[in-house]
Amino acid sequence: MLIVIGGEVALPSNANANSDSKTRDMNGEKPETGAEILNKFCELLPSAEARIEVISTASSIPKKSFQHYRGAFKKLGFENVENLDVRTREEASNPDTVERIKKADGFLFTGGDQLRLTTILGGTEFLKVLIERYEQRHVVIAGTSAGAMAMSDTMIYEGSSHEAMRKGEIKFSSGFGLLDNVIIDTHFVKRGRFGRLFQAVTSNPSALGIGLGEDTSLFIKNGDIQEVIGSGLIIIIDGSTIRHTNMAAISEGEMISVENISLHVMVPGDKLRLSDRKYIPFEEQNLSRAKT
Repeated sequence: MLIVIGGEVALPSNANANSDSKTRDMNGEKPETGAEILNKFCELLPSAEARIEVISTASSIPKKSFQHYRGAFKKLGFENVENLDVRTREEASNPDTVERIKKADGFLFTGGDQLRLTTILGGTEFLKVLIERYEQRHVVIAGTSAGAMAMSDTMIYEGSSHEAMRKGEIKFSSGFGLLDNVIIDTHFVKRGRFGRLFQAVTSNPSALGIGLGEDTSLFIKNGDIQEVIGSGLIIIIDGSTIRHTNMAAISEGEMISVENISLHVMVPGDKLRLSDRKYIPFEEQNLSRAKT
């Protein structure tokens, strides 16, 4: 199972929420912590004794990033949290590192530099074992900001928002490939990255563009059904409907035109089925349940 997060994850606010995330109060409700995304991550783990590895490779301040999340997981009742800060490709294929990947129940990739993340881990034994475990559905993987952008097969690693609709401004690389035919951008609304994702999808119209807002995530199960979790918006850009673009005819630096590109705005509770790009509003889900 996979959770991709747009950035600035809300942390637990209730210091008493230190039991298993499956615990409920006397009214049958989950404890209020203000950390819906991290709660979801913890709910998917087998127990409060589950082993969590925080992968801080992308971060320039790995120790601080780790402490940030370690404290949050501790408030949610999870003490078995370690920092796997891999800094070289040699470390990524070290037997001790690989053994930790085999034993952990959950992984959280922090923010930072997504290109650092993929150049260090791409093609290593670390990533091979992680992908094998993900495909066998034995682990929960989350990535925030750079960690989220690296989860797709095609990854944006550079490009300003201001000049984003000029050909060549956006740079791409290969991501981890946990999600096929998807391109993810983060901090999407706050940093005005619409143009970045428009160019990315126009250049790769078979890929679905996903723009994640702050404290907002998509929960992906079995590689398909996606549900919005958190407090913000997710923007979906679909290039399959494009009728015309000048992308192939213009030179580097020229402005891009595109006709009939599709855009959807998703809010918490909405779902999107990747296999057929079916958008399922929250209200429609309720109606469907009411009829059964």
